[in-house]
Amino acid sequence: MAKKRISGLEIGISEQDRQDICEGLSHLLADTYTLYLTTHNFHWNVTGPQFNTLHTMFMTQYTELWNAVDPIAERIRALGFPAPGSYAAFKKLGSLPDAPDEPPRAEEMVARLVRGHEQVAAKAREGFRLTDAANDQPSADLLTQRMDIHEKTAWMLRALLAK
Repeated sequence: MAKKRISGLEIGISEQDRQDICEGLSHLLADTYTLYLTTHNFHWNVTGPQFNTLHTMFMTQYTELWNAVDPIAERIRALGFPAPGSYAAFKKLGSLPDAPDEPPRAEEMVARLVRGHEQVAAKAREGFRLTDAANDQPSADLLTQRMDIHEKTAWMLRALLAK
């Protein structure tokens, strides 16, 4: 992430803490966007007996993810740093794999999304430690909400894989 910042920002959080928090939020933003894109891809390409259920579920999930990226980016901006917003930046910052070139079977789509949501929840949890230590309640609140949503989504997807 670029080190450019808004000069003169005095909100009670040190510049170093804000930079560290923004680094974490930038990684979260990249993974959230990648998970959004993968979920949307699977929505388009799912087939099989669970088509209607998964098509509808994936739409709900990608819509939620799409709505999540803006608050994450805006929090980075509020902390005084530029938000990443290119595929190149997201590839560099992200930890999730891209959607496969060939759509996998429905069950593998669900399994991939479970792993993705679990990874993003873990990423949010890492960031929460920084925000908590820096007394950054707005970022902590944002991360708590993201953890809750990703953990619940992973649980619901895992339920589809139960035998």
